[in-house]
Amino acid sequence: MTVSGDFLICGIDEAGRGPLAGPVVAAAVILPPDCPVEGLADSKKLTDARRRKLATELKAHALIGLGIAEPEEIDRLNILHATMTAMRRACLNLPILPHKAEIDGNRIPPSMPCEAEAIVKGDSKVAAISAASIIAKTVRDDLMQLAEKRFPGYGFAGHKGYPSPSHKEALMQLGPCPIHRRSYAPVRQATESAQSRDANHCG
Repeated sequence: MTVSGDFLICGIDEAGRGPLAGPVVAAAVILPPDCPVEGLADSKKLTDARRRKLATELKAHALIGLGIAEPEEIDRLNILHATMTAMRRACLNLPILPHKAEIDGNRIPPSMPCEAEAIVKGDSKVAAISAASIIAKTVRDDLMQLAEKRFPGYGFAGHKGYPSPSHKEALMQLGPCPIHRRSYAPVRQATESAQSRDANHCG
């Protein structure tokens, strides 16, 4: 990918704001001027197989940076600020700093290292943001597949940490694990329930 003399624009998007567990993952993607990757779209509108095929193509042709905010950061900063932090990290982790970042949503992370613009529904309007949504989603899904092996019983490989009925049921039965977001209400409730059970058992 030729970058000298070009005005470089990256697209930035995230995955994982809504789950009860796992990190929020942001991706920044700079597409080549004549990008051969076809069919880029909002990752939520693609099948898993299609996302993964596009992600493989993007890794071969585009410049990619990743930014992650772990559950403890989400609890400490709140999910909005943790997401902004992950987005800034993604931009900084690109192999080369872009001149401008186009960001999905209506907010610009503070202290961005380049000019930045927020674009509402950008993941369905701007190819580079669509690409970032695909990378962020596939990376986060892979992390939750690994979490399934580290913390069996919660079903992370299936629901990816989102508040599905099966996840909430497992959470109440097993209590939170180290990657659960303690500041989220269902996790707080499960923590309190586990503490109550322990107190009654001790009594």
